[in-house]
Amino acid sequence: MAKVNAPPVPKKPVPPPPTPNKKPATPVEDDDTAAVGLSDVGLSQSRREMLDLVNRLQATGVQVDIDLPQIAVIGSQSAGKSSLIESISGITLPRAAGTCTRCPTECRLSRASQNSPWQCKVTLRFTHDKNGQVLGQAHNKDFGGIIYDKALVEERIRRAQRAILNPSLPSSQFLDGDDADLDSTELTFSSNVVSLAISGPGVADLSFCDLPGLIASVSSKGGSSNDIALVESLVTSYIKKPSCIILLTVACETDFENQGAHRLAKVHDPEGKRTIGVLTKPDRIPMGEERGWIGFIRNEREPLDNNWYCVKQPSSNDLKNNMTWAEARKREEEFFAMTAPWCDLDSIYHKYLRTRNLVERLSGVLSDLISKRLPEIQEELERGVIATRQALDALPTPPSTDPVNDIAHLLHIFTSELRRHTVEGIPSPTGLLQAIRPAQQTFRKAIRGTAPHFLPFESGKGRTSASLSRPRFLDNEEEDGGVVDQTRVRPIYVDEVYKRARVAITRELPGHYPFVVQQEMVKEVVSKWLTPAETYLRTVQAILSNYVKDLVSHHFGSFGQGALEQRIKAILHTHLSECFARAENRIRWFIQVEGLPFTLNQHYLSDYKDKFLSYYKAAREEELRGNVHEQINSFKRSKRVSRRKGTSSSGSLFAVSSDAESTTPPGISKVLLGLSEMGIAGTEPEDIYKILPPDEMTPAINIMADVRAYFQVSYKRFADNIPLAIDYELVQGIERDVLKIIYGRLGINGPDGQRIAEELAQESAQVADKREDLVKKLERLRVASSELLDLGLA
Repeated sequence: MAKVNAPPVPKKPVPPPPTPNKKPATPVEDDDTAAVGLSDVGLSQSRREMLDLVNRLQATGVQVDIDLPQIAVIGSQSAGKSSLIESISGITLPRAAGTCTRCPTECRLSRASQNSPWQCKVTLRFTHDKNGQVLGQAHNKDFGGIIYDKALVEERIRRAQRAILNPSLPSSQFLDGDDADLDSTELTFSSNVVSLAISGPGVADLSFCDLPGLIASVSSKGGSSNDIALVESLVTSYIKKPSCIILLTVACETDFENQGAHRLAKVHDPEGKRTIGVLTKPDRIPMGEERGWIGFIRNEREPLDNNWYCVKQPSSNDLKNNMTWAEARKREEEFFAMTAPWCDLDSIYHKYLRTRNLVERLSGVLSDLISKRLPEIQEELERGVIATRQALDALPTPPSTDPVNDIAHLLHIFTSELRRHTVEGIPSPTGLLQAIRPAQQTFRKAIRGTAPHFLPFESGKGRTSASLSRPRFLDNEEEDGGVVDQTRVRPIYVDEVYKRARVAITRELPGHYPFVVQQEMVKEVVSKWLTPAETYLRTVQAILSNYVKDLVSHHFGSFGQGALEQRIKAILHTHLSECFARAENRIRWFIQVEGLPFTLNQHYLSDYKDKFLSYYKAAREEELRGNVHEQINSFKRSKRVSRRKGTSSSGSLFAVSSDAESTTPPGISKVLLGLSEMGIAGTEPEDIYKILPPDEMTPAINIMADVRAYFQVSYKRFADNIPLAIDYELVQGIERDVLKIIYGRLGINGPDGQRIAEELAQESAQVADKREDLVKKLERLRVASSELLDLGLA
C-alpha cells in the first residue's frame, strides 16, 4: 500500500548555536565516512587518476584555452542548486532568501590522503573589468589564507562574492570588513568567478561550477533589466562547451514549462547527450500532481541519454536545526521508500532516485567523458603550443636594455642592404635595377622618336611620308630595327628647309648658307628631350621610393611601436628629394650642353651624312626624274638575278648573264662602264645621281642630311648620359653618405641620444600586453602538457 507523507524522524539533540558569521546552518558532517561525492573507495584507481588529472589541469588555468570536462549546475532561481551541490560534494555554499548565487562559484575538488588535513583556498578570478569588458588575460587573486575549518567556508564565499560584485573597491575590504560592508553592491550579477580549491580525505575528485539561477524578472528594489540577459549569457558561456556536463535542476514545486533552464539546455544540447536532469523538492509537489513528474523518471517526458533523477534535500527548518549529513540522507531514503508515487515505481526506476544514485551516475558520465577527451586534449595542447609559439614569433622583438646599440646595429645592416640593392644590384626579377630597366627602354624610344621628320619633297604636291621608303641602313641601330614612329611628328619638307636657309643668309657668298640653320634645327630637336627625361626621372623616383620604403619596413618594422620606421622613412624621403633635385639639375645641364652641336665622332657623323644624303637624294631624284630612277632599280634587279645564276665568263663587273640581258637597261650599264673606264672604281648605281644636272634643292638636302646625321650621334649620347646621371645622382645617390645622414637627423649620436633611442625603442602597450598574454598561455599549455606526461598520457 502506498505511503504518503512519511512521519517525522526523531531528531538528535540540538548542538550549541554556531558563532555568528562563522558557523553555517547546514548539515553537520559527523564523520569522514559520511561524505557524499566521488571519493567513494569503490571507484577504480584508473578512474581516480583521470579525475585527478583533470583537476590538476583545471589548476593550471588551461581551461581558458581548451575545453576541459566540467560539470555546470544550472537551474531557475531558487531551484535548489546549492542544496544539490552540498549534497554531492559536501561543501557549504551561502544560503539566503531569493537569489543566492550572484556570480559563478567554481569548485575544484581533489582527494587527499587520510593523513592530510582538509583545506580550502579561495581565489577571485577576474575575467572582466569593472565596466564589463572582457580582459585579454584572466587575473587571479587570492582571497585570504587557506581555510582549515569547514565551518568558515560559507562566510568566506559570501564575502568573496561581495568582493566580486564591488569591482571598484579593494577586495581586502570585504575579507576583514564588518557585516555592513556586505550589504550593498555595485553590481547585481558578475561574470567574474569565485574559485574554490578544496582538498581533503573525504573530498570528491571533481570539478563543477554553480551558476546563478536563471531569472524571469528583476526586483523593483534593485537590479536591472539587463540582468536577465547577463545571467543567461553567463550560463550559456559554460554549457555551450562540448565537454560541459549540464546538471539541470528542476524544482517540482513549480510548473516545468515555467522553468527556463531546460529551454537553454535544449538549445546547446538538443539531443540530450550530455545533460543530466535532476528533480528537486519532490516533497513540495502540490497534492494530486505527483504523477505528472513520474514521466521524467521513466524518461518518457523530455528524454535524456543520462536520464532524469530525483533527490530530496533538507528543508529550511532542517537546516536551522543543524541536521547532520547522515540524518539528511536517512530522511531522503525514507522519503523515497515510503512516499507515493515514488515508492510505487518499478524497481528498474529506483536507481534514478536518491542523491547517491545521482552521484554514481554523474561519476560514470564524467569519467567516460574524461577518457574520451584525453587524447583530444593532448592534440589540442600540442596544437595550442605550436600556434602560440608562432604567434610569439610573429610579434616584434622585445625591446632590449641597450636601444642605442640596437638601433646602430639595425642601421648598419640596413645601409649595407641598401647598397647591395642600389649600387651592386641583386640577381632577381624583383630587384631594383630590373624594375628600372623598362623605364630606360621607354625613355630611349621617346628620345629616338624626336628625330626630325625630313621629306625630300616639296610641300603641296601630294607627296607624304608614305612616299618615302624606310632607311634600311638603320636596321641594325636598335632592337626593333631602328623603326621610328613619326606619325605624331610634323614632317619638314625640303622647300621649307630651303626657305629657312635662304632667309638666314647674311654676308655669305652665293651658294653658301650659314651653319645657324643646322644649329637652330638641332636646338628645336633637343628642346623636345626635356619632357621624356623628366618623365623618366619621376618614374625612377617613384620606383626607388617604394622600393626603399619596403626595405625600411622590412628592417625596422618590428622595432618598438614603429616610431623608428616612420622616422627613417621621413629622413630618407627628404634625402631622396635632395637626390632628385641634383638629378633634375643634371638633366637640365645636359639639355643646355646638347643645345650646341658638337661631336668628336667625325667618322660616324660623316658616315651617317653620306647615307642620309644618298637616301634623300634618291627619293628626291625619283620625284624629279622617275625614268632614271626606274632604270637604276631595273639595273639593280638584273644584277641580283645575275648574282644568283653566276656572272659571265668575262668576269666584268657590269656584265650580266644572257638571261638577264633582255631586261638590263643598256644606258645604265654604259654609264657605269664609262665611269669605271675613267678610274672611278666601286661605283654604285645610285652614284649616277651625282653626275646628273644639279637640283635647286640640293643645299636643303645637304642641311637635312647634316641635321639627321647629327641626331643619330647626339641622341645616342643623350640616351646614355641621362640614365647614367639619374643612376649616379638618384639611385646610387640615396646610398651615398646615407648612414651619416640618418645618424645626424635621428640625433642618437648627440647628447640626447640615449633618451631618443629609448623613446624609439619603446614598445606599444598593445604589443606588450599581447606578448604577456601569449607567454602566460604558453606557460599554461606547457604545464598542462607536463601533467599529461607525468601521468603517461602524452
